[in-house]
Amino acid sequence: MSSMFGKPRVSSEKPPQSPLPECNVAILGCRGAGKSALTVKFLTKRFISEYDPNLEDTYSSEELVDQQPVLLKVMDTADQDGPGNCERYLCWASAFLVVYSIDNRKSFEGCQRYLEVLALHARGCQRRCPVLLLGNKLDMDQYRQVPSAEGMSLASRFGCLFHEVSACQDFSRVQHVFHEAVREVRRQAEWNLPVRPLFISEERPCPAVATPVVLPTHHSLATCTFNTLSTVNYKEIPSVAQAKLVTVKSSRAQSKRKAPTLTLLKGFKIF
Repeated sequence: MSSMFGKPRVSSEKPPQSPLPECNVAILGCRGAGKSALTVKFLTKRFISEYDPNLEDTYSSEELVDQQPVLLKVMDTADQDGPGNCERYLCWASAFLVVYSIDNRKSFEGCQRYLEVLALHARGCQRRCPVLLLGNKLDMDQYRQVPSAEGMSLASRFGCLFHEVSACQDFSRVQHVFHEAVREVRRQAEWNLPVRPLFISEERPCPAVATPVVLPTHHSLATCTFNTLSTVNYKEIPSVAQAKLVTVKSSRAQSKRKAPTLTLLKGFKIF
């Protein structure tokens, strides 16, 4: 006889401030999809079959994703039969895992409503948070009601990633899904970084008046006079959207190679 287990509770004491970068992941889905089982599997590598469906908690775990540490916070939501009171996680999460059970078509249909809510929220706030669609309970494949192709089609329709996992069997695949959410958040953050200006050095001829440098004569050598050929002037290249073609010529190029010369300022890189 299976017994009823409550979700693991977190300590009431506030943890100390962590210098690690944070990633907030909310797990959404209808009742019975296996959200809590996936959460506990990821955090403890254990599988527990039954939970109190009315409990909702947030857990923290320090993870190493692609050799970079991150404080991963997971909100195991407790919606009953569909999206409700969504503001508590829409404004909190930086990524979403939308879960359905492959042996329950009703839970799959509920996922569509969650994806519609997330898409509407993204358009309203103009902030894109990565979304992963998960088909859970892969160990129940013999009772499958939702083909993989339907899951992939739904994910493609809403522009999100798609995975099928089993909270009961495979820890590595469950861990991969959570780590993939972190990777997607990092990629999104990189896209939102401001463009750094790029500087170049441009050689220009000096004005007509040059400062002569006279060398003393030795052993009947003639007096030599040298003029400064060029100076260095730094320019800031405009942003990509406003950039124009820049042709840089130097006095050396004009006199010898007849070709433009472009020199990057030391310490800057082109990305």
